[in-house]
Amino acid sequence: MPDLTRRQFLVGCSAAIAAMAGARFGALAWANPETAATSETLVIVFLRGGCDGLNIVPPLAGDDRQYYETKRPSLQVPASGSDAALPLDGQFGFHPACAPLHDLYQDGKLALVLAVGLTVDTRSHFDAMDYIELGTPGRKDTGTGWLARYLASSPHVSSALLLPAVAAGTLRPTALLGADQAVALNDLDALSFYGHWKYRDAQRLALRHMYQSATSWLHRAGVQTLDLVDIVEARKPPSYTPANGAVYPDTSFGNQLKVLAQLIKMEVGLHVATIDLGGWDTHAYQGDGSGGYFASLLDELARGLTAFYTDLDVGYTDRLTVVVLSEFGRRLRENANGGTDHGHGNVMMVLGNQVNGGLHGRWPGLHEDQLYDRADLAVTTDYRQVLSEIVIRRLQNPNLGAIFPGYTEYKPLGVVRGNDLPPQYGETERRVFLPFVVR
Repeated sequence: MPDLTRRQFLVGCSAAIAAMAGARFGALAWANPETAATSETLVIVFLRGGCDGLNIVPPLAGDDRQYYETKRPSLQVPASGSDAALPLDGQFGFHPACAPLHDLYQDGKLALVLAVGLTVDTRSHFDAMDYIELGTPGRKDTGTGWLARYLASSPHVSSALLLPAVAAGTLRPTALLGADQAVALNDLDALSFYGHWKYRDAQRLALRHMYQSATSWLHRAGVQTLDLVDIVEARKPPSYTPANGAVYPDTSFGNQLKVLAQLIKMEVGLHVATIDLGGWDTHAYQGDGSGGYFASLLDELARGLTAFYTDLDVGYTDRLTVVVLSEFGRRLRENANGGTDHGHGNVMMVLGNQVNGGLHGRWPGLHEDQLYDRADLAVTTDYRQVLSEIVIRRLQNPNLGAIFPGYTEYKPLGVVRGNDLPPQYGETERRVFLPFVVR
């Protein structure tokens, strides 16, 4: 659908703020109907609970395979047979439930960063999640999330964008703490005008005139909000058919990914999105070998991400980067309850057409002397190094001092392609966006 002009918005009797004759909105918006979509979209998928990266990418050969099998007699992913791990490079494999993603890996669209995580010592879910999402490991007094600071410091994000940031679901995560321009959104119906059935058009026009009558922050926010609702209503089809035959899982995760795909295709300026998939705290009954509960979660993740990529592979994947991470990994040794306890190092996934597919990071080994605290996979790559490379190379924002305060050790791993900018480690003045919450 072609871009709507400002005149079409005005003549078309737009929607605005839920303050007249029973009209209501379910969104937070910044809009300029003539602003084109931002060139890049970053989607952060957070696996809440601490996923078992050692069973997502298990060792298949050498001494580490022996250590892995010894410590995981029940939970080990087989190296051979019908339910064996899918080969990656000869040394490592991919859990068979990740088969849809394995195809993308073989096509060079998926990167796996090994032994990645926090460089501070914690096995607390809440502390680890806060450290990661605040972007300040070891500090929980940071007042904003790293994505909020990214948005505020980016030269490519402004209050003129229709919808720069979305949290799929009902709550905004800590990573977006302080990002007043971010919206928590479960479905597209929230971005609709609900007026009286008989006077709906008149209400829309009256609201438009009311909020165009002055230039205060309230009036400007009203105009911006109605612009967003207009364009979403105009571009939202009665029923959505994913492209390329993509099939999303019939779950909350799958449906939320589908909503994000539609927003990206609507060209509303979506620049950053977050989505959660929980349930990874597998202390008991994780699932023997390649099956069970853990495999079912991986299946949902793999099918959802593959559908998302496939759906957007009609001109959008060149400017899409998807990052999958968790707060920490699991211990090498399985416990007596058929599960794994809180660990340290983990795996990160990065998906997109501008990704250098393959394995990245330095593998530390699984011998007891190589393990962190003689129990966990050690961290050899700070998670901020991976995110910083994406921020610089894909999103073209060099202001690492503002985004990850105190982190000064950036060096690209080569996970994604793009132009390198010299990292700026000094503080950057935070821009203030025009906020308006509509319920």
